[in-house]
Amino acid sequence: MKRNSLSSLSASLWLLFTAVMLQAVESAKGKYAHMLFNELFEDYSNALRPVEDTDKVLNVTLQITLSQIKDMDERNQILSAYLWIRQSWYDAYLKWDKDKYDGLDSIRIPSNLVWRPDIVLYNKADDDFSEPVNTNVVLRYDGKITWDAPAITKSSCVVDVSYFPFDSQQCNLTFGSWTYNGNQVDIINSLDSGDLSDFVEDVEWEIHGMPAVKNVITYGCCSEPYPDVTFTLILKRKSSFYIFNLLLPCILISFLAPLGFYLPADSGEKVSLGVTVLLALTVFQLMVAEIMPPSENVPLIGKYYIATMTMITASTALTIIIMNLHHCGSEAKPVPQWARVVILDYMSKIFFVYDVGENCTSPKREKEEERKLEGYDGCQRRHKEVRSHLSNRNGDCDLDKKLNGNLDKSYGVHGQNVRETVNCCSCYKMLIKNIEYIANCVRDHKANRAKGIEWKKVAKVMDRFFMWVFFIMVFFMSVLIIGKAA
Repeated sequence: MKRNSLSSLSASLWLLFTAVMLQAVESAKGKYAHMLFNELFEDYSNALRPVEDTDKVLNVTLQITLSQIKDMDERNQILSAYLWIRQSWYDAYLKWDKDKYDGLDSIRIPSNLVWRPDIVLYNKADDDFSEPVNTNVVLRYDGKITWDAPAITKSSCVVDVSYFPFDSQQCNLTFGSWTYNGNQVDIINSLDSGDLSDFVEDVEWEIHGMPAVKNVITYGCCSEPYPDVTFTLILKRKSSFYIFNLLLPCILISFLAPLGFYLPADSGEKVSLGVTVLLALTVFQLMVAEIMPPSENVPLIGKYYIATMTMITASTALTIIIMNLHHCGSEAKPVPQWARVVILDYMSKIFFVYDVGENCTSPKREKEEERKLEGYDGCQRRHKEVRSHLSNRNGDCDLDKKLNGNLDKSYGVHGQNVRETVNCCSCYKMLIKNIEYIANCVRDHKANRAKGIEWKKVAKVMDRFFMWVFFIMVFFMSVLIIGKAA
């Protein structure tokens, strides 16, 4: 028990001694840091390049870390990104011997106290031209200065939306000195690409790389070279949102449009369906137009919308024409012979279009039709017999007239039998005229009705033909847009 108490007491004393020594060391380092700071900046000026020889080039190492993509404004072609910019260089006037300062090898001081390279973003698209963030710099004993500064940049980016929403974009971030040429300040890439280790995943864009390239450009105004470093941000759009909210509804509406040909012409909704689908696609087209920049490059989904709207407009116009064919009545001309052969004989069988009650797989219906035809033939035969009988009676009546006339001339006999015979003959004549009138009316009515039925069948066949044509067009258009996206 005593041993345990003694061991715990010795451990506590050792911890207390260590804490006191560390505090003493920190106090000593703080004392040396103040002494070092006063000595370094006693005669120091941050207005001039920190080189001992003015003809010597000062190398600045640049490293960019991409933290987050804040926004991609396709309409204004501006990329907003959150960056960490690291710059490092050697200051010839800020060196010390660390042994004289109790091994102090680095200090952190405000960045505005030392000379800083005026490296800016060349393709900046922001109205705010404020100074960089005055974060601290790390100053080492050998004169190396490291400056890490966060920045929210807005850079111009040429956006190509030809394959929206399956597009990829390349946005450049070009950094260089604004006043120093390449003979005074040279920029060196720290890495071959931007640092993406701390990148926060974006909901709309995927990062496929950020290569860095150094360029040395000689401008027309000056003979000195001006180096810069261009970081190319390769972005791939995540298209799931646009597929489910813009593309998929358009495809479904496009497949709905050809069904307008399948609607019965008497329903009165064929043209209404086409106009409704056209208005729905117009709304989606306006939504895409609000996102895209007003450029000559029409996006892929916009082309699909335009092609679909053109197809629906054509289908609505064809529907109106076919409805006129459907409502052709007795005033219309008969169906041409070529239309009978091509449309009624061949196309109707290809698209399985039959008359009302007609079915290719129902023998019962065929028997009923045969019975109807037989009954119609029997009626025709009976009608002919009645007419022949009436004509015979008419002949007999004429014969009786002649005989009676001869008898009247010969014998002068005027009796009741002769008057009855004449009245009977006149009744037969009126009956024959009425029957012939009724028969002609029925015949004309059947001919007109048959003519209207033929035009309705022609319209129905054309409806089915254009329905399949437009279904095939919509299918190939959808496959084409997916193929181009792939």
